[in-house]
Amino acid sequence: MSITVEITEDVACINWDDGKANAVNLDMISAMNSALDEANASAKSIVIAGRPGVFCGGFDLKILQNAAEEEVEHLIDQGGELAERLFTFSKPVVMACTGHAIAQGAAFLLAGDIRIGAKGNFKIGLNETQIGMPLRHFGPTLAKARLAQTFYTRAAILGELFDPDVAVEVGYLDETGSEQEIRNTAFDRAVALAALPTKAFELNKLAMRKAAIEALKRKEPL
Repeated sequence: MSITVEITEDVACINWDDGKANAVNLDMISAMNSALDEANASAKSIVIAGRPGVFCGGFDLKILQNAAEEEVEHLIDQGGELAERLFTFSKPVVMACTGHAIAQGAAFLLAGDIRIGAKGNFKIGLNETQIGMPLRHFGPTLAKARLAQTFYTRAAILGELFDPDVAVEVGYLDETGSEQEIRNTAFDRAVALAALPTKAFELNKLAMRKAAIEALKRKEPL
């Protein structure tokens, strides 16, 4: 697992690259939480970027397929809490979606404030239905909070995956660019967001997302 933090111009750039699929496991969650702690203490906005070709491939399949049920549920619960932390983070969070963002990876995109996606032959979405998994409470809640209503069925019930340009229409992304451009674009967006009055941003973010945040706290779908 490799999660590093670089702080420039009040922006904390969190780079996530495990050399493979950027799978979500307990080590990753712990490292990301530590990176967020550092960013919160030292920066005014955040960029989270994946590795070339992959933002996040979802929960670690080795754990989902082989671990005891209690371990699997603990991992999913911790992944949900990380998504909730991003969704409620007091400072702007920009996601640089460098490639595929599947299942929990798509949930992390939904938790970000601005999402910049790389154009290309990439797939983005909550595909849990297609792989035989029920969505936990945070999946439907984040989907209803961020996705276009006309795509609810295709995206959350049928588990359809979308290419980056369509993912903008669906609501997983806000804009797309070339793989070479998106890191710079995400950084530029974060620099602009860092100039916002911090308290006003936080209060308005929490107010606008109040219903979804309350559902996440209750661990019930919105």
